[in-house]
Amino acid sequence: MTAREMSRPKSDFDALKQDLRSVYDGDPWHGSSITTVLAGIDAKTAARRSIPKGHTIWELVLHMTSWTREVTSRVRGSPPKSPEDWPVPKSDGGESAWRAAKEDLGAAQKELERAVDALKPKDLLRWIEDQRDPMLGTGQTVGTIIRGLMQHHTYHEGQIAILKRAAEKGKQATRTDK
Repeated sequence: MTAREMSRPKSDFDALKQDLRSVYDGDPWHGSSITTVLAGIDAKTAARRSIPKGHTIWELVLHMTSWTREVTSRVRGSPPKSPEDWPVPKSDGGESAWRAAKEDLGAAQKELERAVDALKPKDLLRWIEDQRDPMLGTGQTVGTIIRGLMQHHTYHEGQIAILKRAAEKGKQATRTDK
């Protein structure tokens, strides 16, 4: 039996838990994990607004953290609420504040993983409110919001990757201009 065969999930629920971990810090099918994309980004780059009225990498990380905590709360059975959607970064705190923001995302991820690990497969079918509200993300099952969060994070991870690449290209152009 190969290592790849040994890591095969035994159920869809196990696959969901495996995907949740790999999207954040593993080997997801789409490419790089969130931690891989965030690696090597310094505070200056994270705070850089490359696109007027667009979000910074730092803002995206805080946004992902807020929604991770909100989904964790819902998975645990708390009523849905609207999280602080776009928190303002403490970018004047430099590298230590940026490191704290990334660590907070990691802590939120671990909280979510523990909450999902505590579920039973049937809990994935529990409804979060009956009324569908797309802005609040209600009228969905627990399993749907967990999968939705992974989609949400993958979307923002792609934005981060593009902003990171643009910053790297900008640094190269600056070096060759001298």
